Amino acid sequence: MSDQGTDEGYARGLKNRQISMMAIGGAIGTGLFLGAGAAIETSGPALIASYAVAGVVIFLIMRALGELLMYRPVSRSFVDYAEEFVGRFAGFATGWVYWLMWVVTAMAEITAAGIYVQYWFPDIPQWVTAAVVLGLLFLANLISVKVFGEFEFWFSMIKVVTIVGAIVLGLAVIVFGIGPAGEHATFAHLVSDGGFLPHGAGSALLALQSVMFAYLGVELIGLTAGEAENPRVVLPKAINSVMVRIGVFYVGALVVLLSLVPWTEFHDGESPFVRAFDAVGIHGAAGIIQFVVLTAALSSCNSGIYSTGRMLRTLAVHRSAPAAFGKLSKRQVPAASITASAIVMAAGILINAVVPEKAFAYITSVATVGVLWTWGVIVVCQLVYRRRSDRGELPASEFRMPGAPWTGYLALAFLALVVVLLGFGEDTRVALYVTPIVAVVIGVGYLLSNRPSRVKQRA
Repeated sequence: MSDQGTDEGYARGLKNRQISMMAIGGAIGTGLFLGAGAAIETSGPALIASYAVAGVVIFLIMRALGELLMYRPVSRSFVDYAEEFVGRFAGFATGWVYWLMWVVTAMAEITAAGIYVQYWFPDIPQWVTAAVVLGLLFLANLISVKVFGEFEFWFSMIKVVTIVGAIVLGLAVIVFGIGPAGEHATFAHLVSDGGFLPHGAGSALLALQSVMFAYLGVELIGLTAGEAENPRVVLPKAINSVMVRIGVFYVGALVVLLSLVPWTEFHDGESPFVRAFDAVGIHGAAGIIQFVVLTAALSSCNSGIYSTGRMLRTLAVHRSAPAAFGKLSKRQVPAASITASAIVMAAGILINAVVPEKAFAYITSVATVGVLWTWGVIVVCQLVYRRRSDRGELPASEFRMPGAPWTGYLALAFLALVVVLLGFGEDTRVALYVTPIVAVVIGVGYLLSNRPSRVKQRA
């Protein structure tokens, strides 16, 4: 199939190695490194099952996206597919929801960066670190997509090497009794202190909100299609690696961490990796892990600036945002869109200054609703596309989602369950309060963008 029109004016500056590493490390962020501490405290070892089950659903969603990408690989994929297979309003809403999702996610990441820096410099306020991080990554994204890709490659490399090293070291401590933690480290911790389900199955279900936030970013591969050197080769490989990296980096890491230290010693606001390696007693290990989780926050914020800039430009191209945001700079990056997005992200600095103790929980719950919508739209688009391709109306994709349509229905049911579960948590419930407001604003924006004068302009 032809790739005509897939670059949309962007430079194909993302190398295969960069996209491959982004696929491996892109979803490893603060949801695992920071958010897992609270989830372990409330769910215990059952959190491992939550990550495993959610991981299977994420793989199905990514295969749905992969089928669409091989049908037509475009950087504005979510908007284009939603508009083509569901309708113009779906494209409008998906674009703005995805943009908002990454804006608030970037707020969460600069929040996490502020928390991590306090490990070394407790007197520096969270909001100061947040401002510095946002400013530096904003400038990096303005230079070129190659700079973004190189930053992301090394951020991801650091995370991947560290987690693999942590798993290997942890297994050595557990199996061979190395170090001060070796005497007490055991896989039996997974079923002691109340068993695998110390607070019941309900706690594992309630943990799904933080689990799904941890997986946020896997779909970012879809936005790289227009800037990848060889999308039809690298994207299927990246998508098929999802199950492996979930099994190793999430399930495997949690099994090791919860075997090194009893789950009762992990707490909200403390990285479980730092806590585990404090217990191991290796000199400087906790500081190293703290540095790595800081790079994870920087990586996700970097991705947020990249994706919001591309999505806002997409909305402008579709005449769903001011035309000024549709322009590319001489370096072939959407500078105006990146700048506008970063300005909105700066609101996260204010949140850190006003309610620093609640900032992460509030922001992640709102971001989770956004990503649930995006993932749901991807699956719906795949279901419609498959139905039309099976009827011969569209060419069949060379990378088909296994088990469709039933696997698609299963994924949608799971996403709906997570939305319902958001209402059971005091901190996560705020997302359900905000969602109707966002829906009204998007609805009004859609009506305004489709006024007779605007429609006439598009025609």
